[in-house]
Amino acid sequence: MIYLDHAASTPICDEALAAMMPSLHEAYGNPSSLHHLGKAAKFAVEVAREQVAALLNARPAEIVFNSGATEGNNHAIKGVAERLRERGRHIVTTQIEHDAVLHPCQALERAGFEVTYVGVGQDGIVRLDELQAVLRSDTILVSVMHANNEMGTLQPIAEIGALCRERNILFHCDACQTAGHIAVDVGALNVDLLTLSGHKFYGAKGAGALFMRRGVRLEPLINGGTQQKGRRAGTENVPGIISMGAAAVVAMQSIENGGEAHVVQLRERLITGIEMNVEGAFLNGHRTHRVPGIANFSFDGVEGEGMILELDAHAGVCCSTGSACAAGSLDPSPVLLAIGRPVGLARAGTRFSLGRGNTEAEIDTLLELLPRVINSLRQLSPETRAAVIGGQTDNAG
Repeated sequence: MIYLDHAASTPICDEALAAMMPSLHEAYGNPSSLHHLGKAAKFAVEVAREQVAALLNARPAEIVFNSGATEGNNHAIKGVAERLRERGRHIVTTQIEHDAVLHPCQALERAGFEVTYVGVGQDGIVRLDELQAVLRSDTILVSVMHANNEMGTLQPIAEIGALCRERNILFHCDACQTAGHIAVDVGALNVDLLTLSGHKFYGAKGAGALFMRRGVRLEPLINGGTQQKGRRAGTENVPGIISMGAAAVVAMQSIENGGEAHVVQLRERLITGIEMNVEGAFLNGHRTHRVPGIANFSFDGVEGEGMILELDAHAGVCCSTGSACAAGSLDPSPVLLAIGRPVGLARAGTRFSLGRGNTEAEIDTLLELLPRVINSLRQLSPETRAAVIGGQTDNAG
């Protein structure tokens, strides 16, 4: 197996797994309980809060644990909307956001809010002048992701945050593809709200966090008990939170020691190899201004889903067409359409997302395999390709 889908989920690291195990069968108390097992769980959660805060250069009190990025994005966007609806009902985001941002915004539109979806250039980067032009006196929130989950392209977050700060507009950033991989400093980025998810940087699934800058108030997304000072009700996922804290420590040490330079080298080896050896290959997004591990290509005359299935079936290569949340969809990628790709190439996008454990040998194996797979798929008729993709997708449930 060659795993090249780290943007969807990373394998849990040894440190995160070891840290969470005691909370599963020894220190299994409820953090809200007053007995010694409850106090031990509470202490472990607070240690993890400090660890995640340190990763973001934030205060521990500014970290709210949740189930992951989808909940965090919903809480940030809907929480601001409910809190500030009397001040204004205009929200600004981009056309290339993850569905966990776009769908909450669309839900708010149905509830009477107005949302402006700013476009991006052919390099996948938001133009500051275009975003600035749509800001209004009734704009209450801007939400822009730190790095696009399909292309890996980095956005000018600090500059956008400065624009918002000048106008007293709250600024939210989905940092799921950057936190734990590159330096993410909430102060330097000028963000008020920021989401991250543990399983994107080698922690366990089911635990994430929302950074809420001190002084920012949101309406809660989940009502219930008074956990986490009433900001997020419900018993905390202690094992998942502990694992995320441990993964944050490992990630911070890695970033301080040069970061994912090895991953960048592998990414460049992959991009250069594809450009040299595969005809009709188009790199999506900015050539270099991207996160370490993501490279997205469209291959002319090849359906992205067909490519994924073929690579997995014949060589055990795990990659994706884009967001794992949209897997199985045969529609063209809205992200690739937004950067100006024609429908055919927008449907052909293939995302290779690399991680710490990948090797040069794996990249070379993929580069040797790709031309054969692509030529084979191009020889199929469009009807045959559609039948194969549709049948395998349906069988997958």
